[in-house]
Amino acid sequence: MSVLSVTCCVLLFLSFVVEGSVHEYRGERFVAKGNAFVVHGGSEGIYSSKPGNLNESSATANGDSYIRFEKIVFRRTEEFSNFTSGLVQAIVFEVEDREAIGGSAYGGQRAICCTADLAKLGACTQGEVIHRPSTKDPSWPHVFGVSFNAYELVATLPSRSIQVTKTGMYNLYFMHCDPNLKDVVIEGKTIWKNPTGYLPGRMAPLMNFYGFMSFAFVILGLFWFYQYARFWRDVFPLLNCITLVITLGMFEMALWYFDYAEFNETGVRPTGITIWAVTFGTVKRTVARLIILMVSMGYGVVRPTLGGLTSKVIMLGVTFFLASDVLELVENVGAVSDLSGKARLFLVLPAALLDAFFIIWIFKSLSATLNKLQARRIMVKLDIYRKFTNALAVAVIVSVGWICYELYFKSNDVYNEHWENAWVIPAFWQVLSFSLLCIICALWAPSQNSMRYAYSDDVGEEFDRDDSSLTLIKPSAMPSKDVRSAPEARLVQANKGASNGDVEEDKTA
Repeated sequence: MSVLSVTCCVLLFLSFVVEGSVHEYRGERFVAKGNAFVVHGGSEGIYSSKPGNLNESSATANGDSYIRFEKIVFRRTEEFSNFTSGLVQAIVFEVEDREAIGGSAYGGQRAICCTADLAKLGACTQGEVIHRPSTKDPSWPHVFGVSFNAYELVATLPSRSIQVTKTGMYNLYFMHCDPNLKDVVIEGKTIWKNPTGYLPGRMAPLMNFYGFMSFAFVILGLFWFYQYARFWRDVFPLLNCITLVITLGMFEMALWYFDYAEFNETGVRPTGITIWAVTFGTVKRTVARLIILMVSMGYGVVRPTLGGLTSKVIMLGVTFFLASDVLELVENVGAVSDLSGKARLFLVLPAALLDAFFIIWIFKSLSATLNKLQARRIMVKLDIYRKFTNALAVAVIVSVGWICYELYFKSNDVYNEHWENAWVIPAFWQVLSFSLLCIICALWAPSQNSMRYAYSDDVGEEFDRDDSSLTLIKPSAMPSKDVRSAPEARLVQANKGASNGDVEEDKTA
């Protein structure tokens, strides 16, 4: 199956996924969890309503925060409708109050639904979800529900709006404890709103971040294109590749900003813009890695082509693009709840392994290129390659350190309690890649001396040879007298003969 067909299949699948901060439920079935049946309605970080803004209005950024239930209905089949059911309940709670949901009798196994033993203790009503008031706010958690009357196929949950007056990570679950309702499905939607719009709290800072990054790319682009236009006669292929990466980065940052801005305004994530942003970002990362790899091999600087390695480099690039694009589409397109990315291992692992392979190949190629430049004593190119190697080494060390921090952060934030700072993790990778791009632009900026760093024929043959042909041989001791090569000796003798002839002519004259 081709790369294009696989990508199209993924996009077709994601086009049916629920989108945005408007959480829609389209016939979801309840899943058994312990002794309860559950549908996850959403999880989002919500900032508290601003003082004096506790009434909803048509304005998006009106300072009001709420969770609103609209047209929530539960449906059951006619076959299982000849009885009056227990309650189907909606439970909204802040993550700090998670222990207020569920309980156990005499220290036994924890249950969500009230059991006969707990009912005897008077702790709850049998057949309903166990919940206790929060120690910080007795009005939380919010629990309400509806039941089916005999032969009733549809039960409608009363519409309501829950005002959010405390910043936190809020969770919504629909639950019931009646085994006879196992085939019940839910339809309708809930609307989650922050003070500044419909963007989930964890994503809200990213809109401003991508606005800033768009501006940063514009500044870098203006500098680069100005230099490019001034010294276009001295441009060589590597500079064209860097221009492509800058252009892709400008489009990527702008698309991410418009994606979040539209999401914030309407509450529904624009699937088309998200797909384009993900695709431009994946293409940029792939092209950037291929350029770094080719530069490490000396392409455009010390060799005109990659020779037999071209097909391998292209194959690695295509494979990396496919693995990264599918991973990013799954993580971003159709994202509803404000949770940290938890893509499956079979999607994360291929991209990570290919990234590691890129790094190993890049540094192996850089080592060979540096050795060759040093052996040939091409000091101008050697100096710039050393700076390039140092920049890459620092970037890799920082990346490894950040990955360790990211793993630590996620392992200690199981319930997303630190959601307000979670936006820094994806933002860091954008800043790191932009910083490395700036360093590359500074090293190879178009100038009147650009051709000093371009490929030239005098070193081409040496770099096209195999590494084994460059083994150093200990030079023999040079004699004290001046030793000239045969061509040089013949040239000197000819010159002496010519001089003697001139002298003889002067004497005869």
